[in-house]
Amino acid sequence: MLSVKKNHASAPAAAKPGGHAEQPWSLEAHWPELVAGLADQITEGVSALQNSIDQLLAKDRITSAEHRSLSIPTQRLKMAGVSTQQIHRFYGGRIRQSHEKVDMAQLVEGILQDRKVELGVLGIELRRKLKPVEVLVDPTVAYTFVNAVLDWGLPFGNRIDVRMDMNAWPKHARLQVRVSNDGAPPSSVAMLDSLSWVLIRQIAQTAGGIEISREVTDDGVSFTALFTRTVQAVDGISAVELSDDHSSMFKSLSGIYVLTISPTLQIRADIRDALREIGVMSDSVVDFEQARQALRSRMPNLIIVDSEIKGEAFDMFRRELLREVFEFPFVEISPDDSSFDMSGFGELSMAKVGRGNIREALGTAVMFELAKMM
Repeated sequence: MLSVKKNHASAPAAAKPGGHAEQPWSLEAHWPELVAGLADQITEGVSALQNSIDQLLAKDRITSAEHRSLSIPTQRLKMAGVSTQQIHRFYGGRIRQSHEKVDMAQLVEGILQDRKVELGVLGIELRRKLKPVEVLVDPTVAYTFVNAVLDWGLPFGNRIDVRMDMNAWPKHARLQVRVSNDGAPPSSVAMLDSLSWVLIRQIAQTAGGIEISREVTDDGVSFTALFTRTVQAVDGISAVELSDDHSSMFKSLSGIYVLTISPTLQIRADIRDALREIGVMSDSVVDFEQARQALRSRMPNLIIVDSEIKGEAFDMFRRELLREVFEFPFVEISPDDSSFDMSGFGELSMAKVGRGNIREALGTAVMFELAKMM
């Protein structure tokens, strides 16, 4: 017969000799220890489980496919436990930071290489555009932060674009991660406020000098982090110098290819002649369906579009293109004959050149847009 012990924990605490009565226990006061204990149990248990799965594979008791299918949920559980541990450590101030100059492009590329096999197994298409920029940050903290951003975004789609560069203003290093699902439903584990997101926010708050934002789009999510402690950047593009000696300019434009989309023959001819003057090869089509066919044969470096056909069809065409490349420059031919406007630094910003100003201004606009992409 089982005997039931009395739970003395619920009994009033006895006063200690010469001291005060013990304070009543409360979950609110002890939740950090609870979270830490739970995280430790998860990671220890999952490690033991993964070890058993590995042994089964070594003994040919399961196939490689079965091993992989068992390992994926195991790794997700382990990631949840590790993320919880890290959240607790950052929250409790247990992370000693040593701020150093860190080349964020190298750090991000190293992480992407480390996770290359994992992304391949998950069927994730990865594109990146990384420019060298140094930030004052603890290397371990930065490493954890970037991994947490990837962990947060991956469940939302099968395409991931990673960009590291300088923000236009303020001049801070900028990490951008965009995840799109290409029309497919996101993973069942996709959560905006997941453990990974909590870790991201806790790191940003604890490390200091990191401003974060996120956005939900029609086809996925996008994330941006600005590092206010930027100490060095690549040579920025604030202007494009054009001289009378065009030889150096021709060298820089060697291999550049531009596609023009316009239903008007005269506009196509004027654009072709203007581009030829600066040594740029080009082709032209009359509509977006022909443009799609042209893109299948050769991807241009820049597209010039007639404002006459801008609208929903153009918006759809550009969205399709931006799924293939992280960013892409456009120049619009405006009905205002004398117009000439450089683009800003937003992804959807476009330069504008008037129909009557093509020969004089198009070359400069094309040079500027291409320089922004370098």
